Amino acid sequence: MALTILASTRVASAQELMVVNIPFDFAVGTKMLPAGEYSVKDSATLHTLLLIDRDDPAESAFLPTQAVDAHEIQSESKLVFNRYGNRYFLSQVWSAGKSRGRQLSRTDREKEMAQVARVETHGQVTLVASLPRTNP
Repeated sequence: MALTILASTRVASAQELMVVNIPFDFAVGTKMLPAGEYSVKDSATLHTLLLIDRDDPAESAFLPTQAVDAHEIQSESKLVFNRYGNRYFLSQVWSAGKSRGRQLSRTDREKEMAQVARVETHGQVTLVASLPRTNP
């Protein structure tokens, strides 16, 4: 089952920095982050590391990712979460205009939740993101 939630978005700029309002607490790597607005960007040099950021460093994460290919170019920037019951795990990050995204490895906790979810409700949630507005 796949659910799509449109997040509040901002206007695009030249940088590859996405902003998304995540309406639920979620796991990213081994860290739990609260609901709220986050900026998401990949490392400028390697593009294999992903930064999920807020004003509070305790509510941020820097994680390794792997490339993942889609069958078509993405029409919008988005974050994809795996949902198991009421638990959400960030799974993929996609940028509009590209057919290659970034995928996070499943943690042991997510694998455990996936085993339990085989007999319970599970699915994916996609949040549409945007690039931040620049001031003229």
